[in-house]
Amino acid sequence: MKITVAVTGLNNIDNPGPGIPVIRALKESKFYDVRIIGLAYENLEPGIYMKDLVDKTYQIPYPSVGIADFIERIEYINSVEDVDIIIPNFDAELYTFIKSEKQLKELGIIVFLPTLEQLEERHKANLSEFGEKYNIKVPKSVAITSLKDIAKINQEFAYPLLVKGKFYDAYIAYTPEQLQMYFNKISAKWGLPIIIQQFVAGTEVNMVALGDGEGNTIAAVPMRKQYITDKGKAWSGITLIDKKLEEITENFMSDTKWRGACELEMIKTANNDYFLIEINPRIPAWVYLAVAAGQNIPEALVKLAMGEKVEKFETYEAGKMFIRYSYDLIGDISQFEQLSIYGEF
Repeated sequence: MKITVAVTGLNNIDNPGPGIPVIRALKESKFYDVRIIGLAYENLEPGIYMKDLVDKTYQIPYPSVGIADFIERIEYINSVEDVDIIIPNFDAELYTFIKSEKQLKELGIIVFLPTLEQLEERHKANLSEFGEKYNIKVPKSVAITSLKDIAKINQEFAYPLLVKGKFYDAYIAYTPEQLQMYFNKISAKWGLPIIIQQFVAGTEVNMVALGDGEGNTIAAVPMRKQYITDKGKAWSGITLIDKKLEEITENFMSDTKWRGACELEMIKTANNDYFLIEINPRIPAWVYLAVAAGQNIPEALVKLAMGEKVEKFETYEAGKMFIRYSYDLIGDISQFEQLSIYGEF
């Protein structure tokens, strides 16, 4: 079946977006013959220039510009490409896509995303309430909006603690001075609030999963990070058997009726307790590991979006490992100019 899929998140850098692994997964689909349309915010996102993966790229406005400009641009792209589905891969753009879902549908474009309510209640600032509601252990956390709040933090939290941005970035602060430094650094980049979270010692284990929106878990593959960059991103990881994490994921999907893909970031302590530290409400950048382990989550997401019947993946291969690497793409200045001037390449 021929299908046109537009994908964001083409920034395949040291802090990679999920776009390229999503595209690799779709290109390996045995069900779809996929034409890939890249949607880029910057004209130096590496995925733009990967001709074997991305058939054509269009520049789109940042979410902060507003829904009207976003829809106008998508209308033009759709008039040329006849897009069937868009897979957004950045947290910061999900609000725009979810709020535009009805307008996109009128254009004949489908998105398969969590509801606005689901997106809001799993937000980092609301994670404590989320854990209490769904009976999931969550480290103590609080959202702050001013440096004046640090005095209160010093009374309520023991160091070290985690300092997190509302969308991205997380740092461990060992002193109030470091807390202040990270507050300024993250707020300048991502705005407020800043989330302060109790540090839980243990092993980080992550789960990529896909829910059908009716409480069923379609796919779930757990991974342990083997190597972490200075940005806290997994540069290497391995699939593992973790029945308790699978049970937590099944309960999460059943209780929340989660619609779409997500990543559950957990800390497993020495006492075999599991603490949820974050829910990323979209496909993670390491999703191709799940594909290699036997669960093509991007393909299954497209099937769900298109109304196809999707059976639950029952197995995956443990011991599959991924390692990221740097690779120099060679292009021409004319390619850069084309995207910069005309907004498409």
